[in-house]
Amino acid sequence: MQHAQILAFNPGVSPREGGLPGLDVLKKVIGSINLFGITAVVGALAISAIVWAWGHHSGGHQAEANGKKGTVVAAGCALLLGAANGIVAFFSAMGTQVH
Repeated sequence: MQHAQILAFNPGVSPREGGLPGLDVLKKVIGSINLFGITAVVGALAISAIVWAWGHHSGGHQAEANGKKGTVVAAGCALLLGAANGIVAFFSAMGTQVH
């Protein structure tokens, strides 16, 4: 009888802090991109709220609907941008439990 061949190979690779030069610079760049995104979302939220209010008061149902959609999308983007570190940390921790 033949032995079962192992199909999965564990390469033994895991994340390591400070493994590459320039990691601090990369973290600063990503943080700046995140800040830019949050700032853009604040503007998008303000514009969407204005469109929503304008559409409501002028009787423009299409503008009101678009303002509502924009407000919800901007709020969702703010949630995701603010929670990005936590989301990645959560799934990274879950990934380490897979064997």
